This record gives sequence, structure tokens and C-alpha cells, in this order.
Amino acid sequence: MSEAAAKRRPVVQGIDASGGCPVEYRFAHARNGNRHLMVVFANIFAPDDYGWATGVLDSLRSNVLWIRDRFDGGNTYYLCKGMDFSVERSVIGLISRVVKSLGLTPDDVTLWGSSKGGSAALYFGLRYGFRNIVASVPQFRIGTFVRDVYPDTGRHMLGEAMSDDNVGVLDAILPNLLSAGANPDAHIYMVSSPQDEQYVSQVEPFLGLLQRYPNFNFLFSESPFITGHGKVTQRNTPPLLGIAYLLVEGITPRLGSVRHGYEQPDADRSGIDTFLTSTSVIQDSFAPPTVTTPAAQAEVPAGSVRFTGWAPGAVRVSIWENGKYLASAPVAADGTWAWNPEQPWKAGRHLVRLFAVDPSGYQSERTDVPFTVSQYVRLLAPVVRSPGAHQQLPGPSVTFDGVAPGAAQVGFRQGGNLLGATAVAPEGGWSWDPGGLWPAGTHSVEVFAVDAAGTESPATPAVFTVLNTSAGAAQAGY
Repeated sequence: MSEAAAKRRPVVQGIDASGGCPVEYRFAHARNGNRHLMVVFANIFAPDDYGWATGVLDSLRSNVLWIRDRFDGGNTYYLCKGMDFSVERSVIGLISRVVKSLGLTPDDVTLWGSSKGGSAALYFGLRYGFRNIVASVPQFRIGTFVRDVYPDTGRHMLGEAMSDDNVGVLDAILPNLLSAGANPDAHIYMVSSPQDEQYVSQVEPFLGLLQRYPNFNFLFSESPFITGHGKVTQRNTPPLLGIAYLLVEGITPRLGSVRHGYEQPDADRSGIDTFLTSTSVIQDSFAPPTVTTPAAQAEVPAGSVRFTGWAPGAVRVSIWENGKYLASAPVAADGTWAWNPEQPWKAGRHLVRLFAVDPSGYQSERTDVPFTVSQYVRLLAPVVRSPGAHQQLPGPSVTFDGVAPGAAQVGFRQGGNLLGATAVAPEGGWSWDPGGLWPAGTHSVEVFAVDAAGTESPATPAVFTVLNTSAGAAQAGY
């Protein structure tokens, strides 16, 4: 493990489903008993829709709550989908529950974000009375912006038609809060730049309203290295983090007296621990996936590695190795799932970890599958369940079935002649109906498996006797 990786803060993932919309979050505990909470909102290009979650905030000593802006598959500015503001109510519900479980008040909270995350920080901070707001390059006319610049987000928030009335509603929510003087004691730290193409239409018209706030601080960045909207935050990350460090310590610039060293090493963490446990993204009651193939400790041919199994109630199975994401396998209505890797696996020992995900995003406990890939292991001969060995059948029709883990199809030969073939299901099962009439007598059919690379397994003999002696069966030619 690298030194940088070793310094990363442990993060707990969860979903708060107590509101109208499940809200996904990540949480990191404070260091040294710091009594502050940083709430982080995401910008439009944030990886996985979590803002500032790449380690840049790891050195902060405060509790950190990252909130994901992904509701029914789209971004919402943490406000609404189809003009339904249950998203906003669910988000503020999560924040309030975390604040309460930590034993804090809104005065102990900083809301942080850039671009649409900055708009969210301003909106929630002003409307719900949080003390500190850090907003980099926010948009104030939200409706106009999403309609004109990000229409997919616009349709998700405003409705398919993106009507002028709905645009007007979202355009007004931030200016109305500022005009009303909402949360007048808030400490607001905002960053913008004349090189930001959004400055003239989205920021400058509202500076007069912001300047009415006695604790408004404006970082106006005019560096020639700023070439657009996204560069403003990037260029000003060091001063933004400097502000964050001060706020976490209880220091609010511009004040004549400050409170410093805001720590309580022996603080009771039972409240937040209870909340995190109850909303954890991993749920004990949700069964982990069952893996049918490869079997635990199995030796698998290099060209025949495929994964199959069961995960009733899940929508997908997530597959990982050594902390690296490999694939996501959809789960069928009957609970079966399968994944066929496109590339051959390297020879050697492997440990693959899987978990199931339900429709709400909750995850099961993990399932570990150790197996070995070998260049020298042949595909196993298929198992023939029917007809049974030396079974006497009334005829004149005969149906074959069995299992062939790791195979792509199963073929059938008699007397050196190919009779047919059938595909193998994801869980390894197969069945074949030749569609003809078998003559009376004893028959011996070779059943063999073929993997995705075309490798053929040893054959399994299927020996059976047909009792029917009808003329039709005698003419069938088997």
C-alpha cells in the first residue's frame, strides 16, 4: 500500500431511506474529537456524483458528509425531479439527522460545493440556517442554466417540456432567499472570476444582494491561468481549503474574536454510530449472492472462466478482485445471474469478491470465491442426468438434460455422426430434444461440452434402451 493510500480516511457508505427519496451518502468521522461537520455537495462532473471525494478533504479534522446527487438516474441540484421537491426534503432530512446524531447544531456546520454544488450549498445554507457556506462558481438562475446548458439535467428536474413556468420557479429560489435576507448571520465565502463564462449572467447580477450580508466574503479571482468555469475552482482550491481549515477550527474570518481548538476527544459517538449502522449501505438482512460456478477451490481452464449463480431480490451482482471493480452482472427475474469475462484470466490463484445490490441501492454482505486458473486443466465432461445410465425408456421420443459448468454448449454424437448441439444456461444447466423418433433397441450417445474458446471436453456416454417398436420409430434413422 502506498503512503498516500495509507493516509486516506476510512469512509462509511449508507442510504437514508426515511424520506420520500433514498439519499446515498458517505461519511468520515472527525479526528481528535473535532466538533464540526462539513457537508459536501457535488458538481456536474463529480466522479460517481460525489463531490470533492478524491482525498482532497482528507486532512480536515472535522466530520465529513458527502451527499450523492443521483436520484432516479439523474442530477437534481439536490432540489427536485420533475418539479417534485421531495428530493430537497429528503436531503435536508439526512443532514438534520446527522447533525442531531453528532450532538451538533447548525452553527457547527459548513456547507461546501462548487458549481451546482455551490448553488446547493447556498440554497440549503440560507434556507435552513447553517452558519457557514462555501460556494465556488455557483449558478443563481438554476432553471435557465439547466435548460440551456445541460438539457438532460433540465428535463430531469423541470419535466420533459421544460416549461417557462417551471424554469421561472427554479430561477427564483436563490434570488428570493437573498432578497428576503434569509439567514442574515451566515458566513458566506464565494469564489468567482471574470474569466468564468457564467459570471456575467449567473453571478454578477446578484452580488448586490449578497453584499447586504455583513459576513459575506467574495474571492474574485483574475488569474490569467483561469480559462473557464471549471478552472476557477481548480485554481482556487488552496485558498478554499484554507478557509475550510479555519471554519473547522471554529475560526470565521472577519470576526474580532474567535473560538479555537474546537475539540472534545471523549465525545459520545453512540448517536452517530447508531445512525450509521441503521442506514449502512450493507444490510445483514439482504442475502449475499450464491455462486454456482466456479466452485470454491476449483481448478478452472484459462479459457473457461465464467461466473453464474443466484441472487433473489437483487437487481445486479457487483464483482471485484483485489479491490478492483470487474463487472456488474444483471439479475434475471428468477434470481439467476451470469458473467462471461471477455478476456482470458491469468493462470494462478484468484480470490473474487461479490455482493448483490437491491433496487434501492442497498448491498448484501460479501461472498468470496477462491479458485485457481490453470493452462493445463481440461474442460470437464458434462453430467448427463437424463436419460439415466442403461435406463429403459418407453420411446419413441427421448429428451436429454444435465449440467456442464464452464461450457458454452453441449454436443451429441452417435457412431461418429453429429446429432446436434444445445446451448448451456448461465447456471450450467442444459437440455436437448432431438425432435425425432428413436427405434427400439439399445443406443449409445456421446455427450461432450465445448467452452467459449472452442475447446472440447472428454465425452460422457449416455447408454439407454428404447422399448417402443412402432414402424414410425423404426423409420426415424437414429
